[in-house]
Amino acid sequence: IAEGFESKTQALFIRYLAIAKASAGEVRSQLYVAQDVKYLTEQQFTTLFQMAEKAS
Repeated sequence: IAEGFESKTQALFIRYLAIAKASAGEVRSQLYVAQDVKYLTEQQFTTLFQMAEKAS
């Protein structure tokens, strides 16, 4: 987002925002994987998932 903020055009900044949002979606997806393989407890998953949603 910071890199996009420093870009020369609003369109490029919007593109960086879209990339950041997609990356946040990847984080949420990886949280599901971590939960499936029992790396995270249900409580940890819920907390981290809510944080990821809030950030995106």
